[in-house]
Amino acid sequence: MNDANESQINEWQEEVEYLVGVLKESFESSDARYSVDELNDILYVELEGLNDYSEEEIVEIAEPILEEAELDFEDIILLPL
Repeated sequence: MNDANESQINEWQEEVEYLVGVLKESFESSDARYSVDELNDILYVELEGLNDYSEEEIVEIAEPILEEAELDFEDIILLPL
């Protein structure tokens, strides 16, 4: 792997981790983790305490954050941890 590819991968991973951190903070979660389904181009974000929010509250909180994210996933799915 050349340095340019490695740099792009590291930058992408930092962006994903930043997004997960913002979501964690926004939902006042004590823990969060993520996984990527590369085949289907989906990011799964698991957040502690997400089940304390209604679907409407989740959309209201997450939608502006996800719209600002510059990550190119087919879908980003939030799940309770």
